[in-house]
Amino acid sequence: MAGVMLEASGVAVRVTTAGTHVVEHQPVSVRTRRALEVVGLHASVHRSRQLTDAHLDAADVVVAMAGEHVSYVRRRHPAAADRTATLRYLARHLPAGETTLALRVSELGLAGLDPAGQGDVTDPAGGDEQDYVACARELSVLIGELVPRLA
Repeated sequence: MAGVMLEASGVAVRVTTAGTHVVEHQPVSVRTRRALEVVGLHASVHRSRQLTDAHLDAADVVVAMAGEHVSYVRRRHPAAADRTATLRYLARHLPAGETTLALRVSELGLAGLDPAGQGDVTDPAGGDEQDYVACARELSVLIGELVPRLA
């Protein structure tokens, strides 16, 4: 399983990306690639992959871009409901701390939260290049807020 390694305050964090409705093994779109380059990232070797039960079983936390993705995970894999929330919600509410990530996530009571109220990152699909850049910038900021909380 491919992933991205991030450094969170000296602790390695493994990130695996997957989508809820994808065509497998497709490269990043040209607009997405350009938008990522604007924020200083490169995704030339990334390929799309469908979210699987194995991904969800292995995750301490499942980070979604939108409430509809949280709802999808809850329907498809109810056991992951207490570990799944939107990026915006986790970036603002996941406590940093000395306890394990799994414990801190479980204390949030995510399964009882309304996915529609967690805050979405707007999907730029169908938009123009500026929409993609705005999304990449928003993701960059939110990920920057979340990473220190993961350690």
